[in-house]
Amino acid sequence: MSTHTDTIDIRGWHAHVYFNADSLERARALCEQAAERFPELKMGRVHEKPVGPHPDWSCQLAFRAELFDQVIPWLTLNRGDLTVFIHPITGFDLIDHRDRAIWMGSIRPLNLSALPETSVVYDL
Repeated sequence: MSTHTDTIDIRGWHAHVYFNADSLERARALCEQAAERFPELKMGRVHEKPVGPHPDWSCQLAFRAELFDQVIPWLTLNRGDLTVFIHPITGFDLIDHRDRAIWMGSIRPLNLSALPETSVVYDL
């Protein structure tokens, strides 16, 4: 497996907005605003429990690589006090979550044992 940055293709990105019972409505509003502002972005379900490797309640925002320079600055300015975990989609889930992550807010411990080394093909 080659992990050289010049040979890996970033197909897209996932931004996971983390929240709890107190911040649920703020997180839902942020995700809905993102989906409205960026029609090509796909908003996932609002999970009121930890799902997969995520230690907190979360909502996933999935978008193509070409939208990175629009979505990430918007999240930076609009997330308030919510934590957002961002990772690329390269086909190597474990590495993308563990080594290539971008955090806005608090860094949270992920359950990496929930991730395969390679990934399924994500619909972006």
